[in-house]
Amino acid sequence: MPIQSAFIVPHPPLLVPEVGRGQENKVNATTRAYETVSKKIAALHPDTVVVISPHSVLYADYIHISPGKSASGNFRQFGESSVSITADYDEELVSKITEMATNQGIYAGPMGEKQKSLDHGTLVPLYFINKEYRDYKLVRISVSGLSAKEHYEFGLCVRQAIETLGRNAVIIASGDLSHCLSDDGPYHFTEEGPAFDRAMVEAIKDADFLRFLNFENGFCELAGECGLRSFIIMAGILDGLALQTEFLSYEAPFGVGYAVAAFSVIGSDEQRRFLKRFVEEQEKALAQKKEGEDEFVRLARLSLEHYVKNRKSLQTKPELSPQLAQKKAGVFVSLKKDGKLRGCIGTTSPTTESIGDEIIQNAVSAGVGDPRFEPVNEEELPWLVYSVDVLGEAEAIDSKDFLDPSRYGVIVESGRKKALLLPALEGIKTIEQQLSVVLQKAGIDPADPYSISRFEVVRHK
Repeated sequence: MPIQSAFIVPHPPLLVPEVGRGQENKVNATTRAYETVSKKIAALHPDTVVVISPHSVLYADYIHISPGKSASGNFRQFGESSVSITADYDEELVSKITEMATNQGIYAGPMGEKQKSLDHGTLVPLYFINKEYRDYKLVRISVSGLSAKEHYEFGLCVRQAIETLGRNAVIIASGDLSHCLSDDGPYHFTEEGPAFDRAMVEAIKDADFLRFLNFENGFCELAGECGLRSFIIMAGILDGLALQTEFLSYEAPFGVGYAVAAFSVIGSDEQRRFLKRFVEEQEKALAQKKEGEDEFVRLARLSLEHYVKNRKSLQTKPELSPQLAQKKAGVFVSLKKDGKLRGCIGTTSPTTESIGDEIIQNAVSAGVGDPRFEPVNEEELPWLVYSVDVLGEAEAIDSKDFLDPSRYGVIVESGRKKALLLPALEGIKTIEQQLSVVLQKAGIDPADPYSISRFEVVRHK
C-alpha cells in the first residue's frame, strides 16, 4: 500500500539540543517519542516524506505546496545557525497533487512562495528523521484559511496523487496543541487550552478523526491551537484506511501541548470515511436549523437565495408580521459556512421603511457585497447559516465599565473614524478584548480620544 504510516509530531525548536541548550531535557518523553518515530520511518524506507506544516507559506484561500527542486533551512531565528538541513523535493508528486486538487476545485499548488527556506514546522521533524534515514524526497505542504472540510478534502487529493504515482510515502502532520496551557507559556492561560488538549489527546488515541472536523472555530481560537489543520489534512489522506494507533507521548512543560503519535496502515475500513459522516451530520443539522428558523432568518435566507439565483432583489415579499412590516431599526445580517464567517453587513440605524426591508437589503449585501469575501455562489446557498441582529438605540457612555461584551454591542468614534462591534461574538469575552477589536476596526489609536456608545440587540438565528 503506497501510504504505510502517518505521524503526529510537535515542532518546538528547543527539541534540537543546539537550540534548546538544556531546555530539551524538560521534554525527554517527547524526544524519546520522536526517536521512535524516526526509527519507524527508517524501517519503512519511504520514497517520499510529506510534511504538513502550519508555519509554511500561509494564504487565506490557497494551500501552498513546495515549489522547485530543493530547499534548505536553519534555526537562525531561534539563535542557532550551525544546524542546517537541505532536502530535495519530489517535483512529480507536487505536480500531481496540484492537478488532483485543481480537479476538485481546491485552490492549491506551488505558486506564490514568499520565503524559500524551510520553516521550523518542517525542520524539527526532518532533524530527527535525518538521524536515522536520508534516502527520501520531500513534499512540504502548508495549511490555509480554508475550512476544516476543505483541508480534509485536500488530504484526499494528496492520497489520490500518492496512489496514482505509486509512491511509498509517509505523512508527517507537524503541529503543537494548545499554546494557552499556562500564563508562563507564549500566550495567557485560557480554560479552553487544557480542554482542547484533553479532547485532542482522546481523539488521537482513538484515531477518531471525525472529532478533528467537529471542533468549533471560536473554541480553537481561544485554545490557541497550532496543528489542527495539519492533522485534518493527514486525516483526509488516511480516509477509509484501517489503522493501528500508538500514542507515544504528551507533555506540556512550557505552557504548550506536545503530542506524538503513530498511525500504521493495516488495511481498509469503510467505517472510517469520516468526511462522508461529517457531511451527513452537517446536512442533518442544517435541515433541523432551517426548520426552526423564525421569520427574520427565513426572510434573510429567501432574500439572498432569490438574488443569487435571479440576479435581482426580492420584489414580492412574503406576508410579514407587524414587527417586520411596520417597525424600523438598524439590522445586521451575518452568514457562516462550515463554522466560519462568510459575510456580515448591517446598518446602525434604519435606512428603509421597515425592519423587513432592512433585512432584505442587508442579507443581499452580506452575501455579495462584503469586501472581505468573494460573492456567495449558488452552490454555497444550502450550506449557509444565517443570523439577524436587530439593533436597539445606541446610548452614549462615559466609561468602559458600563460595557458587557456578552450583552452590549459597542460603537467607537473619533472624528471621521467610526466602527461598530456586535455583542456575544466568538472569542471576545472581556471588555478589553471588545474595545481592542473595535478600535482596530475603526483605525483609532487607543491613546487618542474617542467616544463610546453601547447598544443591545435581539439576535435571531
